[in-house]
Amino acid sequence: MIPVAEALAQVLALISPTGTEDVPLDAADTRALAAPIVATRTQPPFAASAMDGYALRADEAPAGANLRVIGEAAAGRAFTGKVGMGEAVRIFTGAPVPDSADTILIQEDADRSGDRITVREAARPGAHIRPAGGDFFTGAEIPSPRRLSPRDIALAAAMNCPKLTVRRRPVIALIPTGDELVMPGEVPGPDQIVSSNNFGLAALIARAGGQPRLLPIARDTPDSLRAAFASARDADLIITLGGASVGDHDLVQSTAADEGLDLSFYKIAMRPGKPLMAGRLGGTPMLGLPGNPVSAMVCGTLFIEPAIHAFLGLPAPDRAFTAPLAHALPANGPREHYMRARREPDGSVTVFDCQDSSLLSVLHASDTLAIRPPHAKAAPAGQDIRCLAL
Repeated sequence: MIPVAEALAQVLALISPTGTEDVPLDAADTRALAAPIVATRTQPPFAASAMDGYALRADEAPAGANLRVIGEAAAGRAFTGKVGMGEAVRIFTGAPVPDSADTILIQEDADRSGDRITVREAARPGAHIRPAGGDFFTGAEIPSPRRLSPRDIALAAAMNCPKLTVRRRPVIALIPTGDELVMPGEVPGPDQIVSSNNFGLAALIARAGGQPRLLPIARDTPDSLRAAFASARDADLIITLGGASVGDHDLVQSTAADEGLDLSFYKIAMRPGKPLMAGRLGGTPMLGLPGNPVSAMVCGTLFIEPAIHAFLGLPAPDRAFTAPLAHALPANGPREHYMRARREPDGSVTVFDCQDSSLLSVLHASDTLAIRPPHAKAAPAGQDIRCLAL
């Protein structure tokens, strides 16, 4: 068995970033930016009014001054003349500030009668004017790589960049295995269960930025497994669920070996998830996950999600935090233990009593994995413990 950190390093060594593609802004949310976004214009491209009022020259408008209104400027309709001595231009928010004007007198500070205004309170020079380039200038960048957010997309749109260069989503083929499985909605036989790992991992993959491909259940025969491998060869990553051990009915590893599997490792010193294998099948990275549903989901968090980030050229997700234990824990065994836990309102962590790797209900109630190192001594309540947020 190898440590978790070494296993993750070997998994990531199998991964190369995907190619790039250009997508429109309305399809770019959450995608992995692969090239910087460069502004093609200055924003705002002109000095603009931030308020409704009057554009004028501050030195011509002390309190009590009476000025003639010579025109109007609105957003999208500039006043093309100049503001001279004793003059003002009616202006609205977003409109370009006319030449020679250096301040905006807000409408509340002016009394108007016909084409004349009387200044109630003098405006200081530059008041209520948004300068050209006050937001950004041509050539400003949104750097890559990054996971695009709605804020990024709004800024890219303002930069007049209608398409963004992103990483192609990696296609992740999921192959559930086992004669005991049926799909949700089917009626299980007396000795069968409903397949769940594939759907949970598909959701995890999609949220991480991958494109899950759910394949049919492969039965416990070499022919069925070979057919599943053949249908997954064009994926970026093949993931099998179950059958990775070496029992009489665990045929994934032996069948994959017959198909040319170049094995990187098998078995990790962790709970749950010990019987995990990784390698290349015909040049395609492959992970063989345990069949127990909690084991599969924990391995998805620890290995699949970082692998997808590597495909996308993004740094590994940082879910780590430290929190005090709400109660004491006994000593740990020889494997690193990822214990299902819940974070309490006071910030402490409660580890669930039952850690059976088949209990999805306990995983469902968890929002945290509390990590016990190999051979960790008994821990008292209040001791800090390393955790991963789920």
